[in-house]
Amino acid sequence: MHGRIDHLLFVSSLLFANTRSLGAVCIDPAQLAHSTVSIMRHFDGAEREGRSDLIGVQGTGWFLSSTTLVSAEHVTAAMRLSTEEWKPLELTDGDGSQSIAARIQRVAGPEAEKLAIIELQSAVSNARSVTIRKEPLQPEEPVMTIAYPAGHPQPVSGRFVRVGDDGKLTGMALLELYDGDNRLAVDHGASGAPVIDCNGRVVAVISDVLTQSIHWAYREIRISTAWGMPNVVSVPVQALDPVFQSASRRSP
Repeated sequence: MHGRIDHLLFVSSLLFANTRSLGAVCIDPAQLAHSTVSIMRHFDGAEREGRSDLIGVQGTGWFLSSTTLVSAEHVTAAMRLSTEEWKPLELTDGDGSQSIAARIQRVAGPEAEKLAIIELQSAVSNARSVTIRKEPLQPEEPVMTIAYPAGHPQPVSGRFVRVGDDGKLTGMALLELYDGDNRLAVDHGASGAPVIDCNGRVVAVISDVLTQSIHWAYREIRISTAWGMPNVVSVPVQALDPVFQSASRRSP
């Protein structure tokens, strides 16, 4: 496992290659418009800790409501969001960006990797919440996600392979996702993105990618796993069950 796929943004530009999609997603991506956003926390001078090239941390989130987002917990930790202090968060979708103050409402999940619910200080008017699926994924079931290479939403399709049963992968949903021949279409900044089934329901949340690094001509090159193997790690959305159970107990 190569490490977290939230990433530190640097002053130098990162270029992403667009590849031709050889397989269609099983749901019209238009149905998911305004459900998923790229989220960015810009650091001030004190937070850069002497690193002039570090400007912030980027991830992905999806709307539980117009005032709440779900993302991977390690994203909010890297962004240094807190449960008390409101901090500005930049939200970007296909129609533009806006800055909204945010804080952590709750962290949930039984495994080492958890999910974070982010509370927004003001509502996002065009936010579209996504239905959560209660049933687990089945092997070979087609799924899709929405990635944000170069800041623009891009659907990426694939399949659920299996549930992890070893070490840090225990209990995680292992996926094979790709765009045409590009097995790194889900990569930097995709942590927190929803994994969607063919009925438009969230089934998991992206956490990590599986890659290897090789050195060639004084360069380090990252490569994905072999075809037919999982290349993306995700947290099953059932990690949020305690949140809904708690809300149900509070209801009159």
